[in-house]
Amino acid sequence: MLIKQLQEIHNNKLKSNVNFYTPGGIHVYFKDEILNKEVDIEKVIAKIESLVPPHLFSEVEMIMVGWFEEFEERDINAFYDSGTIYISNIQDDNDDAYDDIIHELAHAIETTHGYEIYADEKVKQEFLRKREYLHDMLWKRDIKAPMSFFTDVEFNQEFDDFLYKKIGYDKLSSIMTGLFISAYAATSLREYFATGFTEYYTHSDHNFLKKVSPALYEKISNLHNFKDEDVDYS
Repeated sequence: MLIKQLQEIHNNKLKSNVNFYTPGGIHVYFKDEILNKEVDIEKVIAKIESLVPPHLFSEVEMIMVGWFEEFEERDINAFYDSGTIYISNIQDDNDDAYDDIIHELAHAIETTHGYEIYADEKVKQEFLRKREYLHDMLWKRDIKAPMSFFTDVEFNQEFDDFLYKKIGYDKLSSIMTGLFISAYAATSLREYFATGFTEYYTHSDHNFLKKVSPALYEKISNLHNFKDEDVDYS
């Protein structure tokens, strides 16, 4: 009986650290052991695959869990590269892992659906209007930075340091309530899309996203319902 109990404890300990394939065919590989034993990656990904339509996974071949040099170098805990989503083995809970995977899935989707997202520039224009308004709001509070920071849609480390270190995301979130869905959404156009995508698949009620970022909401909703026959390849 004791041996059986010890075996069950051992099996439970390893449960979240066994490589597997999802029903959608994604290979989940554990480079390193998840430190929080309460985190169940298989359960997290099952939830994601139940909510996100299969066509939005077309670019993702693998999800790799572990610790990678890029996390320390870039001060991040997840990234997407060449068909693989890399997420940290240090997760607070299932919700934390869910957010990381969904966010990086958004960046993967930009690879295959970039034209549908950005070609008409509606999302870009919405983003830049918000950036300009943010600049004015900060200026009135005597928090000043070059206008060039606010007109560049690409990620800029200096601008991110300005938002994160000089202002602080907590303070920034209170300043921009109702303007961006989160402080991180203001850092670049790509993060604006990714944070909106995460919001869309994190909350069943989309009214907040629809109200704050209507153009972005429409794009994500269209992606959710996307069909190949909707595209004119001529």
